[in-house]
Amino acid sequence: MKKAILLLQNGEIFAGQSFGFIGQSVGEVCFNTGMTGYQEILTDPSYCQQLVTLTYPHIGNYGINNNDIESANIQVGGIIVREGCNYPSNYRSTSSIDEYLIENKIVGIQKIDTRKLTRIIRDEGSMNGIISSTDLDKNFLVNKLKDVPSMEGLDLSKKVTCKHPYIWEKSKGNKYKVAVIDYGIKYNILRILENNGCELTIYPCNVTSKELLKSNPNGIFLSNGPGDPAAIDYGIKTIKEILGKKPIFGICLGHQILALALGAKTYKLKFGHRGCNHPVKNLITNSVEITSQNHGFSIEKSSIPNTIQITHESLNDNTIEGIYCKKYNAFSVQYHPESSPGPNDSKYLFDKFLNMMDIYQNA
Repeated sequence: MKKAILLLQNGEIFAGQSFGFIGQSVGEVCFNTGMTGYQEILTDPSYCQQLVTLTYPHIGNYGINNNDIESANIQVGGIIVREGCNYPSNYRSTSSIDEYLIENKIVGIQKIDTRKLTRIIRDEGSMNGIISSTDLDKNFLVNKLKDVPSMEGLDLSKKVTCKHPYIWEKSKGNKYKVAVIDYGIKYNILRILENNGCELTIYPCNVTSKELLKSNPNGIFLSNGPGDPAAIDYGIKTIKEILGKKPIFGICLGHQILALALGAKTYKLKFGHRGCNHPVKNLITNSVEITSQNHGFSIEKSSIPNTIQITHESLNDNTIEGIYCKKYNAFSVQYHPESSPGPNDSKYLFDKFLNMMDIYQNA
């Protein structure tokens, strides 16, 4: 292993060892508090251009397999861990995490104090950083970091969306025809919709309303994805044009874009919500769900129009976690009911979407 450093935008330097591919990587430094699910995290498109710190100290114990992926490629900009495990123990494992990172040319760093790093992000907020296992000159890296744009204002969906519309093959012939807008969708969302009887046609993030409605779907799904929702002006325009025409269900970035289309505003959180143990209160049933989350933006409560009902709220910071608009037959949640990784407390939301399509179709 070679020497490596992590330089933060505030000037803080962490010296450690290389992890994965030898090189340099820049992006926004964030942290995920999950104790497991590192492969799902690595392949989640919502982490595009982010350097993800995993707070659990030992990463790679159960290796890498061919099933626990959430997209076709690793999506993170880089990975930061306390200690990587090169000798996994798991009957499903096909390689170590280090081999996986090297194969996909993902730069990482290990043997640093991830607790200290997490405290810095919590106190000062998410900030850009650079991981380097090649050039370790601070002045060079400081200058390089100056050219990295802030996450605020970035449209990253175009980097991770599909290039052309396609049908999720295993879902062909299912009862409900669902048009999916891919802002950076996770595979497990598609798997769950498929298992619930949906035939899925996936469209690029810049799909027009005309193209979306052309096949006369029973419902429209808005996926998760990376970046600043307010920057996706074309997506907001499309949703505005289809409001009320079909039932709509959104998750994460899709939730934020729906809110913007309905007249609300979004803002950047100090350090975001990322992990699989976030408590959310369902304000309709008065019950609590433990949820999987991955987002750096949220809906501004004071901007919510009276057509929107807040249905879910974070018990950590009281931010909005779910909305419903009866007028337009649309709802969304900020968290990830499909889990991967995480608990299954919120899978009932997929049933809600099916019921909405049934009611709309029979109306």
